Amino acid sequence: MPPVALAPERPALILEPTDQAPAKARRYLTARFRELGHADDFAGRLVVTELVTNSYMHVGVGQIVVRIFPDVREHLTVIEVQDEGTALPVVRGEDCDAIGGRGLLLMARLAHDWGVRPLGEEGKITWARCAR
Repeated sequence: MPPVALAPERPALILEPTDQAPAKARRYLTARFRELGHADDFAGRLVVTELVTNSYMHVGVGQIVVRIFPDVREHLTVIEVQDEGTALPVVRGEDCDAIGGRGLLLMARLAHDWGVRPLGEEGKITWARCAR
């Protein structure tokens, strides 16, 4: 898939990197899915929770921007999470002894596809496309 285009004119949720950010992102996703006419938001809620939690936990500074919009080329919905971190997320292998680190692995299985678009010094956009 070509990189998902940043769409600043689309509705966005601006979050501070706090422990409340994932819950606010889930509520925003549920409202956006309802606006877009999507009946099931289960996978989308898990995806946005993982992406926002990673921004909050691993970046922790600056704003987190969440955008949710339909992919006009396919019957999918795009979830974008932009943060100021430059480190790219990595899907770790399964480790039965680890107490964390499985979120991206689960998200990758739920999403149609996903990726990261670096924005240079400005951070990155991590995106996922989910079925409607």
